[in-house]
Amino acid sequence: MHRRFISRQLPLCLKLALFLAAAAPPLLRAAEDPVDEVDPTIGNIGHLLEPTRPTVSLPNSMVRFYPVRKDGLDDQIHSFPLTIISHRIGELFWLMPADADTDPAAWQQPRAYDQEKSTPYYYSARFDDSLIVTEFTPTARCGFFRFSFPSGKPLVWLANRQGGELTAENDHAFHGLEQFNNMKAFVYGEFEQAMSFSRIAINQRARLCAAASSGGTIQLRYGISFISVEQAKRNLQQEIPQWDFDKIKAQARQAWNDRLGQIRVEGGSPEQRRVFYTALYRCSERMVNISEDGQYYSGFAHRVVQDRRPFYVDNWIWDMYRALEPLQTLLNPQMEGDKIQSYVRMFAQSGWMPSFAVLWGNMPCMTGNHAAAWFADAWFKGVRNFDVHLAYAGLRKNSLERTFLPWRVGPKCSLDDFYNERGYMPALRPDEKETVAQVHPFERRQAVAVTLGHSYDDWCTAQLARALGSNDDYRLFLRRADDYTNVFRRDKGFVWPKDASGQWIEPFDPKFSGGQGGRAYTTENSAYLYNWDVPHDLRGLFKLMGGHDSAVLKLDDLFRVDLGRSKYEYFATFPDSTGLVGQFVMGNEPSLSIPYIYNHLGEPWKTQKRVRQLLNAWFSDTELGIPGDEDGGGLSAFVVFSMIGFYPVVPGIPVYELGSPVFDRITMRLPNEKTLRIVCKDNSVDNKYIKSFRLNGEQQDRLWFKHAAAVQGATIDLVMSDTPNTSLGSSPESLPPSQIDFDPASVENP
Repeated sequence: MHRRFISRQLPLCLKLALFLAAAAPPLLRAAEDPVDEVDPTIGNIGHLLEPTRPTVSLPNSMVRFYPVRKDGLDDQIHSFPLTIISHRIGELFWLMPADADTDPAAWQQPRAYDQEKSTPYYYSARFDDSLIVTEFTPTARCGFFRFSFPSGKPLVWLANRQGGELTAENDHAFHGLEQFNNMKAFVYGEFEQAMSFSRIAINQRARLCAAASSGGTIQLRYGISFISVEQAKRNLQQEIPQWDFDKIKAQARQAWNDRLGQIRVEGGSPEQRRVFYTALYRCSERMVNISEDGQYYSGFAHRVVQDRRPFYVDNWIWDMYRALEPLQTLLNPQMEGDKIQSYVRMFAQSGWMPSFAVLWGNMPCMTGNHAAAWFADAWFKGVRNFDVHLAYAGLRKNSLERTFLPWRVGPKCSLDDFYNERGYMPALRPDEKETVAQVHPFERRQAVAVTLGHSYDDWCTAQLARALGSNDDYRLFLRRADDYTNVFRRDKGFVWPKDASGQWIEPFDPKFSGGQGGRAYTTENSAYLYNWDVPHDLRGLFKLMGGHDSAVLKLDDLFRVDLGRSKYEYFATFPDSTGLVGQFVMGNEPSLSIPYIYNHLGEPWKTQKRVRQLLNAWFSDTELGIPGDEDGGGLSAFVVFSMIGFYPVVPGIPVYELGSPVFDRITMRLPNEKTLRIVCKDNSVDNKYIKSFRLNGEQQDRLWFKHAAAVQGATIDLVMSDTPNTSLGSSPESLPPSQIDFDPASVENP
C-alpha cells in the first residue's frame, strides 16, 4: 500500500509518535553495536609526550593502520602506511594518492585534509587541495584501500618507509620488501584496474608510481608478510579474494562488535560509554598474532619457524602486566595462554625471557623481570595452556643470571653481583660519576625502582616455584622478595637510595631528586610515587611506615602534597608524570593500583571516592582524554576495570578488589559461556560509595572476590549511597589477601 495513503489514515497522535521515533537517536543500535561507541580520536593530543593514534585493525592482528602525522591537531597527513612495526615505533611501506598532473616534487609534501572519519574498522579522509578521498579497511594480514578522484586522473605513489624496494609485477600488481632492524617485511598488492607503473627518484629515494588514464574510483588490496612475497600473496588471496570493499568493512566491523560485546554496560552518560568502549578497543590492539599459514618469522630465532599455534609479538611488559594482561586473562584466557607460550618459545629460541618482545626480537626497555608477574597471575587464574616448567626456567634464569640494569639485556655485571649479595642496587651520589661501563648513559641505574621491581618479580617467581614443588627455589625467591626493605628508610618514611657502603644518599628530596625522570634512583616518577610500589607486601610496607595510621596519612598526603616548585620546573624534569593529583601521577603506569591501596588499609570508601575523581578528571571523550602515554592499552586497562567497578591490585593473587562502578549494570560474557553480572542500585554521580555488597545473593562484609567465583558465573549486587559506609571492608578479617595469607596451593582451579 502506498506510504502516503497510510499516512493520511493515521491518527494525529500516532503520526507524532512515529515522527519522534524516527527523529530519536538510535539508542537501541548503540546498545547492540558497541563499536559505534568507540572514538579512536580520544587522546590524539598528548599532554606532554606521545598521543594515541586512530588505529584501524582487527583485534590483536598483524596489519595496523593510522594516518602518519604529529598528532590530532596536525592538519597535514604525511603518508598512509601499509602497516606499522610496533606501537609508536615506526611504519612499514607507505602510499599517497594524487592527481596524475600533480608536480612530482609535491608528492613528498604533507597534505592538508578534512572530513576525516575514524573507527576501529574503517578510516576515511579527504584532502583539501584535490578533494581526493582515501578509505581503508583491514583484515588480519591485509589491507584494502579505496580512492575517489574527482579530477578523473588517478595516481597512487608508493614508497619504502625504512629501506628496500618496490617493483611492478604487471599492469595490475606490485610487490616489494622493507628492511628494518635486521628483519624484512614483504608486500604483494593489486589494483582493480590496469595501471601504468613508473619509478621516480625524489631526494635519492625511488618512488613507485601507479597511474590510470581515467577513472573516478581506484581500489587497491594488498597482503603483508614477514616470510616472503609469495606468502604475502597467499595472505591476500585467502583474506580478500574479491573486490568487495564494503564486505571486508562489514566483516571488520563484526569482528570488533564481537570483541567489544564481551562487556555490555547500561547506564552512565553517553560520554562515559564512549570513554569505556574506546578504552576496551585500545586494550585489544596487542599483542599481535604474526602467524601465517602455520608458520611465522621469529626475530628471536632469526628464521621461519613451522608451528600451527599462534605466535604473538609486541608486548611492553613494564606497562602491560599491571592491568591489560589481567583483563585479557579474564576475557580471553585461551589467547592469553597462546601469548605466554609465545614468550616461552622466545626464551627457547634466544636464551632469555624477553622484556619488550617486538617484531625483530627483544627490545631492551625499562626495568624488571615482569614476565614473572604476568605468568604467575595467569597461572593462578587457571590459564594452563603453556609450558609452565620452561616458563619458570626462563624467569629463574632472568632473575639470577641476567643483568638488572635498565634498558639493557644480557648477562649480569658487577652491579648485579652486588645486588645478589647485598639485596639492593647501589646508587651513586649526585656528584659521583658512573664507573660501570654497562650502565646506560641516559637511563642510569634507577637504583630504588630496580630494587622494588625485582623484589615483586621475585615474589611472583617464588609463588610459581612453590606451585611447581621447587621448595628450595621457593625459599630463595621469597627471601629476595624482601629486598625492598633494604631501600626503605624508616626514619624518613620513604624509599631512599643507598650507596655501595650501605649509607643513605644525601642530599635526597623524595619529590624531585635523581635528575631527568628521576633516573638516578627511580623510573620516570619521584620517590613519592615509588613509595607504594610494593604490591606483594603492602602490610609489611605499612609496618615500615610506622603502622596503619601513619600509612593512611602518607597515602592521603600523596594526593595532597604540593610539588614544592613550579609546574614549569617540575615537568622539565618529570615529563612522564602527567595527570597530577598532589604527588600522585595518573598518567604513568606505576600509579595504577595506588588508589586501591585504601582497601588494604580498611578505608575502602577512600578508594571509591578517588577512583571516581580520577576517572572524571583525567579520562574524557576528547582528544586530550588520556593523561599520559597510552602505550597500547596500559592506561586504558585501568579505565576498563575501574569503570566496571573492580581491579586486579596485585597480579599474582587471583582476587579482584571493588572500587566504584560508573554504570548501573555490567554484563561480562566469559569464554566458558558463563556470565559475570554487576548490578548497581541507586548509582549516580553523587552515589559513588558502596553501601552493601552481595555475591550470588549472599551478603558480604568484605569488598573483594575471587577470580574463581567470577569465571564460574556470578552476580554482584551493589547498593550505592552518597555517604561512605565506613564499617564495610574495614575489619582486619575483611581486608584483601596479601603475601602473608596467600597460598597458591589453595587456589581453586577454574
